[in-house]
Amino acid sequence: MTNDSGIHAGPATLLVQVVPPFSSEVILECKGKQVDLKSILGVLSLGIPKGETIKIIAQGEDEEQVLSRVNEIMETEELCV
Repeated sequence: MTNDSGIHAGPATLLVQVVPPFSSEVILECKGKQVDLKSILGVLSLGIPKGETIKIIAQGEDEEQVLSRVNEIMETEELCV
């Protein structure tokens, strides 16, 4: 990630808002902990700092589309390299 604050409330809100239109289950993983990417409190509870490695896992019929959209937001918001 390149954002100086990591994934704080602003970027977390953008990520969480992207997922609901898709039917796939989407999980955010950081430091061995997993949360539902549809949960703002779950995402914030991870306290993801700048430079931390995260993993996005999607399972379902539109998993490729949701992963593409999440990736797009992460690049636009400079949350990843």
